[in-house]
Amino acid sequence: MIVPGSSSQQLAAALAAETGRALATPTYDRFPDGEGLAAVPDFDADEAVIVAATDSDEAWVELLQLQDAVREAGATDVTTVVPYMGYARQDDSFGDGEPVSARAMARAISTGTDRVRLVNPHEATVADFFDVPAEAVDAAGVLADPLPADLDDPLFLAPDEGAIDAAATVRDAYGAGETDYFEKHRDRETGAVAVSPSDAPVADRDVVVVDDIIATGSTMSESVAVLTDRGAARVLTACVHPVLAANAVTKLRAAGVDRIVGTDTVERGCSVVSVAPAVADALDSR
Repeated sequence: MIVPGSSSQQLAAALAAETGRALATPTYDRFPDGEGLAAVPDFDADEAVIVAATDSDEAWVELLQLQDAVREAGATDVTTVVPYMGYARQDDSFGDGEPVSARAMARAISTGTDRVRLVNPHEATVADFFDVPAEAVDAAGVLADPLPADLDDPLFLAPDEGAIDAAATVRDAYGAGETDYFEKHRDRETGAVAVSPSDAPVADRDVVVVDDIIATGSTMSESVAVLTDRGAARVLTACVHPVLAANAVTKLRAAGVDRIVGTDTVERGCSVVSVAPAVADALDSR
């Protein structure tokens, strides 16, 4: 059975439809003291596929409870799908006494599952932190599906050189256009950071800025403003994980974004395409 976390109900339903598996209906309760309780009263299967984005600390606790709950209900085989893994960007210790938070979270998940599937973690090496087999699933290609079919001489831009593969994946899936990436230039005197496309001209072209995650939208909105100033025809943003915290959407719109496209790894208003087919293929590959 497919078992959804409370933050991944749409994706879990899409995955159930994609795979033909039954969809469990967990309950999510909260006690007066603030503690949560995730339960699976209708679970009746030997195999469980838990689908739970960990976009908050509460979601982490819920995921661990669901893992334990399906085992208690009789599951002998558990796969944990983490569409969006919180703390994945904390994949190193960046100061004295700091934890490698991604490793700590991976170890916690590993205690209650037989295998893990991660959708576009910030770094693929995060999969190495798990104590059970873990696989990173690349779902970036689905971002091409909701893009307008009439993009004019499209340019697919990555936020930095390291993310150029994601931009290329979306470009290839779209079937037309060029790729490029932003370079950052820091003024030694003022410390101000300026961003600009490295090579390709943007004037009178439709530009799609592709990233794995848009969190606060600050860097993305700065990049979009540069493109608007340089005469881009339309600027769209596409990301696998539309976290869009606080006023991120407003920042992007104010900077001149024509459209925000995201997947259902984090369920937001812009989650117009599902990663369910990519996840289904990953489940079949084991």
